Amino acid sequence: MYDTDVTVWSPEGRLLQVEYAMESVKQGSACIALRSSTHSVIGALKRSVSELSSHQQKILEIDDHLGIGIAGLTADARTLAKWMRNECLNHKYVYGTAMPTGRLATDLADRHQRTTQTYVRRPYGVGLLLASFDKNGPHVYQTCPSGNVYECYATAIGARSQSGRTYLEKHHEGFDGCERDELIMHALRALVGCVSGDGELTSENGSIAVVGKDEKFTLIENAELQPYLDRLELEGGNNGGGDDEEEKEEEDAMET
Repeated sequence: MYDTDVTVWSPEGRLLQVEYAMESVKQGSACIALRSSTHSVIGALKRSVSELSSHQQKILEIDDHLGIGIAGLTADARTLAKWMRNECLNHKYVYGTAMPTGRLATDLADRHQRTTQTYVRRPYGVGLLLASFDKNGPHVYQTCPSGNVYECYATAIGARSQSGRTYLEKHHEGFDGCERDELIMHALRALVGCVSGDGELTSENGSIAVVGKDEKFTLIENAELQPYLDRLELEGGNNGGGDDEEEKEEEDAMET
């Protein structure tokens, strides 16, 4: 009875619909982000509904200096991405410069939070990772359906993301001095542990985006991603993880 509306508190002091929205992020396919002193990188696993369908897009460009990775309801992510693009365009029109990532991340978190206080609205069921390079350098931010926002050196969200997070925690101290390609390899190594069952990270289900100093936001997929995967294969690191229970949760999930 306490989860019929987002504005109703449970006796334990919880907003259950917000917690449900956060659970949808945990069921979305994994997405990771990390940064060095010169670049920010997003990596994501893409899902397809069946063998006859294409893979869903997991990384979206917002501006030349900024992009997002998503875990959760794709439709909600598209709505937020459209709003973020408009904010960046308006800022560039008024001030003549790219919108600072920190300001956009805070405004995005406020937009998330408003849905937790408004009657007859539901929280956005999607978590976003923002990767950018602006006048203050590279940035990685994580947002949550509850309205929280965090700036990170590296982070991971989505199903089986704990494996990727463990890798990032183990190696993050060395990220600062990484060159562009080495940072991309770290992203792929972190993603490998998030692949379900006996699956492998491939050019079809993997996606990488990079932005940095003197480099606009660039999406690396399909044939462009293959050389990095070949390098990963030579290292002997392209083996999926996960267990049957986690794989069943992925199949039952309605989002990407």
